[in-house]
Amino acid sequence: MVKRDYYEVLGLGRTADGGEIKKAYRRLAMEYHPDRNPGIKEAEEKFKEAAEAYEVLSDDEKRAAYDRFGHEGLRRTGFEGFSGVDDIFSHFSDLFGDLFGGGGGRSRGRPRGHDLRVDVELSFAEAVAGISKEVEVARHITCATCSGSGAKPGTLPERCSTCGGRGQVLHQQGFFMIGTTCPACRGEGTVIREKCKDCKGSGTTERTESLTVNIPAGVDNGQRLRISGRGEAAPRAGTPGNLYVDIHVAEDERFKRDGADIYSVVGVSITTAALGGTIDVPTLDDDVTGSAKLEIEPGTQPGTVQIRKGEGIPRLDGYGRGNHVIEITVDVPRRLSDKQKELLREFAAAAGEEVADEQKRSFFGRKRKKS
Repeated sequence: MVKRDYYEVLGLGRTADGGEIKKAYRRLAMEYHPDRNPGIKEAEEKFKEAAEAYEVLSDDEKRAAYDRFGHEGLRRTGFEGFSGVDDIFSHFSDLFGDLFGGGGGRSRGRPRGHDLRVDVELSFAEAVAGISKEVEVARHITCATCSGSGAKPGTLPERCSTCGGRGQVLHQQGFFMIGTTCPACRGEGTVIREKCKDCKGSGTTERTESLTVNIPAGVDNGQRLRISGRGEAAPRAGTPGNLYVDIHVAEDERFKRDGADIYSVVGVSITTAALGGTIDVPTLDDDVTGSAKLEIEPGTQPGTVQIRKGEGIPRLDGYGRGNHVIEITVDVPRRLSDKQKELLREFAAAAGEEVADEQKRSFFGRKRKKS
């Protein structure tokens, strides 16, 4: 299925601000909400389409990637959209609470499992290149015995006689009828007479699993990945939660990072700075190619910057890499041989410079030490 332009979905121009984006989404969410269009597949698809558009355009980073590279750019960043309607309600719980007075506007529905979070430690090189990591996650999964129903195999949950399957009971207060969660079925609309012996009626069992997390090339410290449906299983065969992966990247003393660009400082000798030459500089691909050669122009001054274009960090949208920015410093030797001193004096004399007498410098140095 070909995705429509997100701005077209929300009926907005490409310069729309955050307030306009939220207002447009609220209007569409009200129009296509599943509770207002029960059983209408087209309305559910439009509801999901609007939620995806809002998720992207209300986030500055996602919107920038979309504006530049479209849907393909978002896919390369790992953005997957929503797994279903219940995932949307969970993700925008505050917004739907504001729209419908809590609970996403659904008096009852499929329960949703809790989200989980894990931390993943990466070296600087792993973050640059991307890597698959195994993580251990203790989570509730759907009970294999009852397939998540919570009922004894061969039996089914029964309609709640207290609320008639609605999940709510009505109470009259003055001229008003107030709906509250059914105390017998806790809003489920059904009750289990014979519970599954393995899950005790919850529909889930706990297990520690090893999951493979694919880390895309170019992730940065502090970023978070979302893996839909790999959180806690929900009771009564509901919608599973999501797994959030928080990325922690170790520093590399050779580089400083700014987005997709990296910065490093390289020192050269006085003679190389003056006469020019070739030096080795560290690269992100040292393990593959070794260090790179950098040409130093004659007369290079301290603070000179050279840029190795396209040799930085891969962009998360998959389109190219940043730059490697190198600042040149000049290393001044602390100790010189007599021959080196003589050559420097000759150089200074040829350049018309006055050089301090070494005996005087030593004398003043001794006086400073005594004082």
